[in-house]
Amino acid sequence: MDRRAFLGASIGALAFGTLRGQPSQAQSALPELQPAADPYARLQGGTPHHLTPDQEAQRVVDSPAPTGPPGGWISRAALPIPRSEMAWAAVTAEQMHIVGGYGEGAVNRAYHHIYNPAADRWYEGAALPRGANHVAVAADAGRVYAFGGFIEQNRRSDTNAYIYDVATNGWTSIAPLPRPRGAAAAVVLNGSIHLIGGASEPASERASVGWHEVYDPQTDCWSARKPLPGARDHVGCVAHAGAIHVIGGRFNTFEYNTDLHHIYLPDRDTWETRALMPTARSGHGLVVYHNRLFAMGGEGGILTGGVPRQAKVFGQMESYDPANDTWQHHAPMPTPRHAVGAVTIGDWIYVAGGGAVLGGSVQSAVHEAFTLG
Repeated sequence: MDRRAFLGASIGALAFGTLRGQPSQAQSALPELQPAADPYARLQGGTPHHLTPDQEAQRVVDSPAPTGPPGGWISRAALPIPRSEMAWAAVTAEQMHIVGGYGEGAVNRAYHHIYNPAADRWYEGAALPRGANHVAVAADAGRVYAFGGFIEQNRRSDTNAYIYDVATNGWTSIAPLPRPRGAAAAVVLNGSIHLIGGASEPASERASVGWHEVYDPQTDCWSARKPLPGARDHVGCVAHAGAIHVIGGRFNTFEYNTDLHHIYLPDRDTWETRALMPTARSGHGLVVYHNRLFAMGGEGGILTGGVPRQAKVFGQMESYDPANDTWQHHAPMPTPRHAVGAVTIGDWIYVAGGGAVLGGSVQSAVHEAFTLG
């Protein structure tokens, strides 16, 4: 079956059950996974790890934004293994999908973990057809899309693109990216998937890009849109009220984090600026919750000869109000992390996994949820 025929058939197959928030027969039969016994693991060898006092000192939670309602955090079932650098997460059928990343001593994992918040349990979905980190993911109409990624540690990107069918628990290749990149942002707007920013080749440079390309699931084709002002990767990106917000990120490395906030207006194919994020950071989560944009986690530091200094792992929870273009802060994450999987389901924000220290050396299985109550 060609790609276009598959996409048309999948829409019909998903017309019932999964689109109404009910797990399909295939999904309900997925293997259940037990939470990790250890919250942290070193990438080198995948061995359990206990944070040192110096590593715990990297945690930063203070925000310069005005105080908002604090809300509260609770612990949820830990990820099946400590992992990070997944490049965010996606929601379909009221369940969170986390794809790829670092874990168990390797950077090119094909993991696909699915979290059911109603049961507080993790399941194993079909593995990504090839392992990678910083894979951009988005979900729409009972399908999960996965774009690009790095096959080495935060570098050497590819053009692979796949679609996951919840009803059959299987991945299928779709039209490849026009250009290779990893650590891009994928977001659904009006039935199409916008792929924005990221970093590309050559691997020795790993330079940020401002590319803005759109995938049409109906035609299995890509088209170009106006590039993101200020090429960057590891951004936070969401769609809200018919527009796309791109917030924060980095210029090439976490040494050059930014607080930039751009909004894409599709009717005019243009970008405008909005109020800066109070805490400049990259590798943070960004979700829509209570008609606000909530940003949590991230990292920053300075590299000297490849060795990080002034290392920071952020726990700030800051939210943006699109109605009045202002920010405020809330109760910080109990466990600061970067490169997390973050989604909104119901009245909760779920934040799973992520790096516990600056860079990719220590993964986390920590899973915490936030609510304003």
